[in-house]
Amino acid sequence: MTIVLYILIVIITYLLMEAVTWLTHKYVMHGFLWYLHEDHHQPKYQNVFEKNDTFFVIGAIPSITLFYYGVHPELNYKFFIALGILFYGITYFLVHDVLIHRR
Repeated sequence: MTIVLYILIVIITYLLMEAVTWLTHKYVMHGFLWYLHEDHHQPKYQNVFEKNDTFFVIGAIPSITLFYYGVHPELNYKFFIALGILFYGITYFLVHDVLIHRR
């Protein structure tokens, strides 16, 4: 695969993550895992961590797994999917938690 294709995989994955995030928020966080997300909607939450932060760990699992399989037995497209997920996660954290919620 060429470097251009790898870059496209990262960009497409990054963009698709917005849909994944929206669907997860609507149907999982405000659905069957509301008990983990509820504290995120409490004003002036006083603790450093929220139960909602569990979703960052849950979201990292596919990325970590794809990084592993993306270099074994050799570098492949899965590594670049993982990179797109990672870049989106960093962006989401900086925009949503740091800028919007001032955490």
